[in-house]
Amino acid sequence: MGRPPLSPEIEGWIVTIARENPSFGYDKIEGEIRKLGFQASATTIRTILLKHGIPPAPQRKGSWQTFLNHYKQQFLATDFFTVETLWLQTIYILFFIEHGTRRVHFAGCTSKPDKAWVTQQARQTTWLFEDYDLPMRFLIHDHDTKFSQSFDTVFEASGVEIIYPPFQAPNANAFAERWVRTIREECLDKLIILNEAHLQRVLKEYIHYYNSRRPHQGIQQDCPNTFQPPDFSQPIRCHHILGGIIKSYDRSAA
Repeated sequence: MGRPPLSPEIEGWIVTIARENPSFGYDKIEGEIRKLGFQASATTIRTILLKHGIPPAPQRKGSWQTFLNHYKQQFLATDFFTVETLWLQTIYILFFIEHGTRRVHFAGCTSKPDKAWVTQQARQTTWLFEDYDLPMRFLIHDHDTKFSQSFDTVFEASGVEIIYPPFQAPNANAFAERWVRTIREECLDKLIILNEAHLQRVLKEYIHYYNSRRPHQGIQQDCPNTFQPPDFSQPIRCHHILGGIIKSYDRSAA
C-alpha cells in the first residue's frame, strides 16, 4: 500500500548531487535526477536530504569548506608560532603553507618581528610563486598585529586577496594550525634549541623532510613534492633526519 520507497541508487544520487552542489535546491535536484532517468518529487528529495542531515540550499550555499576546496590549488595560508631557546629567548617563526599540495615554505625566524622584517619576508615569498603555472589568488592569516598593512599590500600588489578568518576560529586556518602541531610533536618537542641559528638549521632540515619524504594522509599518503616511483633494483635504506629523531625509508642508490 502507498508509494513504493525509492531505490538506494536514486537516494544515493540525490545525496551526492546535493553535497557536490551546495547551491542546488530541491527543484534543481529533481531536474538533475530526471536527466538520469530517475523520478522523485521535490518533497521526497527534501525528506531524503533531511534524513542524511543535509540542510536546505540557503544553508549549504557558500560554505567555507566548499570555498576552500574549490580554490585549494590557489590558496595560501600563513601564521607565526614561537619557540623558546635554551637561554629563554623567544623566537618567532613565519611560515606559509599551500592548501592544495600542503607544501610548506619557511619564510624566516627572528626575535624581533617588526614591520620592516615582516614586509621583507612577504616580498621574498611572492617571488617564490612567480613561476607557478597557477598563480596564488588567496592568502589567509589571522588578525595578529604582526601582519602589518604593508605585509598585505605586498601580496595585494601581486593579485592576491587577503582573507581574515573570524575571531577565535582557529579551524578557519586549520592547515596552518595542524602543521604547527605536527612540527612541534615530531621535531621541536624532542630538541633543545640553543639559539636562532640552530633553530634555522632545524627548521630547514625538517621542512625539507616534510615536503620531500613525509607521507601525508590529506593527500593520499603522497608528499607535497610528490614521491617518485620506487626503483626496485635498489635496496631499502633508512635515512636519519635531525640526528635520528626521525627515520625515513626509501629505495635509493647509496
